[in-house]
Amino acid sequence: MERQKWSWKSALTRRLVVPVVVAGVIVSVAAYKFAGPAHAAATASALEAAAPPLDSSSVGPLLSLDQAMEALTARVRPAVVNVTVTSKVGPQSTDDDQQQQEQQQQQMQQFFGLPFGQFFNTPQQRGPEIEHGLGSGVIISPNGYIVTNNHVIKGATDIRVTMTDRRIYPAKLIGADPLTDLAVIKINGTDLPSVPWGDSTALKPGQTVLAFGNPYGFSFTVTRGIVSALHRPNPEADRRKPGEFIQTDAAINPGNSGGALVNARGELIGINTFLISPSGTFSGMGFAIPSEIVQPTVEKLIQYGKVDHGFIGISISDVTPDNAKFFDVQKATGAVVTDVSADAPGDKAGLKTGDVITELDGKPVTDAGELQMEVGQKQPGDTIHLQVVRDGKPMSISVTLQSMKGSSGAQASGEQHGKARWGIGLGDLTPALREQMQLPANVYGAVIENVKSGSPADNAGLQAGDVIEQVNRKPMHSAAEIAGALSGIQDGQDALVLVWSGGGQTFRVLHPAEAGND
Repeated sequence: MERQKWSWKSALTRRLVVPVVVAGVIVSVAAYKFAGPAHAAATASALEAAAPPLDSSSVGPLLSLDQAMEALTARVRPAVVNVTVTSKVGPQSTDDDQQQQEQQQQQMQQFFGLPFGQFFNTPQQRGPEIEHGLGSGVIISPNGYIVTNNHVIKGATDIRVTMTDRRIYPAKLIGADPLTDLAVIKINGTDLPSVPWGDSTALKPGQTVLAFGNPYGFSFTVTRGIVSALHRPNPEADRRKPGEFIQTDAAINPGNSGGALVNARGELIGINTFLISPSGTFSGMGFAIPSEIVQPTVEKLIQYGKVDHGFIGISISDVTPDNAKFFDVQKATGAVVTDVSADAPGDKAGLKTGDVITELDGKPVTDAGELQMEVGQKQPGDTIHLQVVRDGKPMSISVTLQSMKGSSGAQASGEQHGKARWGIGLGDLTPALREQMQLPANVYGAVIENVKSGSPADNAGLQAGDVIEQVNRKPMHSAAEIAGALSGIQDGQDALVLVWSGGGQTFRVLHPAEAGND
């Protein structure tokens, strides 16, 4: 009964509202008919003519730039597509798979914000479910080959491509390469718009670039910026993955993954892949895979459906002005070997930790990223020829590549003016600690238990949990041995330490604190 009474009152209220509103509208219209023309005339007489626009001749360069950007956008935009993915997540994943997936998601959020290809995905849960992802792609041939990111199409059961003219095509996966995060899909079509390849090795910081994609689902968006930097390293924990990324301030947001980065000629010089931001949205730093990696990878995917990368079996880092003197090299260029895997091709060829690789097949090696990229483009079974500097002496080493798929504390202080010299506390690697840290069998030395804020160790980026393996290129086996080696370094001299950190090894230079400083 109460419900009927409420319904009756609500119906009456609704009926009463309509006449009142209609009456109000009639009054308003009537008032406008009488007052509107007079008010408009008064306003028009009160307004003075606005200043004229700038003459075209005074802003000619700016108008020419606008026209050039419009022409460039009109040329490239039709070849950029929206990639929609449906994937099925089943309960067949193991606990290890789920743990690895969670770790990858944490890493992606830490470094990149939201994973672009999964921006619209539902949260991953146990049990079968359907997920939908959105990313971008770029057509590279009139017969329908499209480049995108591997993380956009990973696990897809259905891929749909939407063109700028709203045509929708089903797409099939041709091949994917997780290491470079690239994939090729194909749609059936002829005379499709496409973007030609450009040469990313010819890029210079400051050059104009345009980024195309579908950020946050806003289809076919274009942003303009410059090349902010080149040869940016891989920020992921997997050190096998190449870097050499193009950094740009052209806005790249979730959904841009797989989209085109083009130069002023409309040539494809990169594939947008991630951003670095504390909020997960664009903050001025977007990154693209350069065409020097994309083009050969895509060609192999189209030909073979997969990419088999060459593998030396070494870890490398850059030679820097800080560490060059410890390796007896004159220039701060090349890649220094920080670890050699047992029985890997590099080990069999005679490479050793501390070797500096200066040339690959007759070409100078600028840094570790360049060497990694060049070797990754080689085929298993290829023999490469390296020029190496070992203890100041040049030598040649040939390496035959394999397939990557086969593959109690002591204080290191050294008192100086009564204060800690290096600022690290060390502990021995006991069997229980090694198991807890899951250290590889070939990692030895001592674990860093604490780092004093503002100390040389802190300034060098050392952290608790890192393992020091060498001091000044000499292997260490205990906390006491490392403490003694560091204490024995003369005042004012730097120290070079080989550190195992985050699953990889790298050399760090410790600069002694100035007198009177903590």
